[in-house]
Amino acid sequence: MRIHPTALIDPKAVLDSTVEVGAYSIIGPDVEIGAGTKIGPHVVIDGHTRIGAGNTFFQFSSIGAAPQDKKYAGEPTRLEIGDRNVIREFCTFNIGTAQDVGVTRLGNDNWMMAYVHLAHDCQVGNHTIFANNAQLAGHVQVGDWAIMGGFSNVHQFCKIGAHAMVGMSTSLTQDVPPFVMLSGNPAAAHGINVEGLKRRGYSREQITAIRHAYKLIYKSGLTMEQAKAALQAEEASVAAGCVPALVLMREFLENTSRGIVR
Repeated sequence: MRIHPTALIDPKAVLDSTVEVGAYSIIGPDVEIGAGTKIGPHVVIDGHTRIGAGNTFFQFSSIGAAPQDKKYAGEPTRLEIGDRNVIREFCTFNIGTAQDVGVTRLGNDNWMMAYVHLAHDCQVGNHTIFANNAQLAGHVQVGDWAIMGGFSNVHQFCKIGAHAMVGMSTSLTQDVPPFVMLSGNPAAAHGINVEGLKRRGYSREQITAIRHAYKLIYKSGLTMEQAKAALQAEEASVAAGCVPALVLMREFLENTSRGIVR
């Protein structure tokens, strides 16, 4: 039996025939769920929510509820979840707001542990890991392969770069550049995520270039403008395979809105 008899599914909801729904779960009228997704018991999925294929939702999660924003007035904003994500117990993912892009997004292949909160208008990429109780305020952006430690929390409008790693119980009020590891309160940078880069196939030459770029930003005494210029100069001198990582770091610095943890 794919749909437990105690589950309440609105007739307007669109579920693939292979979706499984556990006991006492509730699915609202504006929900779409793709093939092979498994909804555990006591899960509530509401709002204008679209969920892709092959996801697993554990018990007691609240998905697609109205944003925790006093300005929200019932606008038909959305939540979009990609494919092959694992969402553990008691996670809360809210829909977006009309004051931003109007949609909260979670990409593909993410591992979201218990009590993770994605507030309105957050944009989370692919292959991320959120440990227990990692919390994002509204409008936060998280790049691919980023790791958020347990009980870490992020101020609204912050950006976490791709491959960054945020330590346990860290509170962030500024942006985290790609590849950087940081922790503490106040947060401080502690090098680059070397082990993670090795696991993802980065070569020694690429890691060396990233480490040097980190030193330009954090260890050279350069101002932010000088560091960006130095990174651009590096792009012309390193091997072609190292250029994309340096461009990623420089463009992140150019587009930071709250300044970086430095």
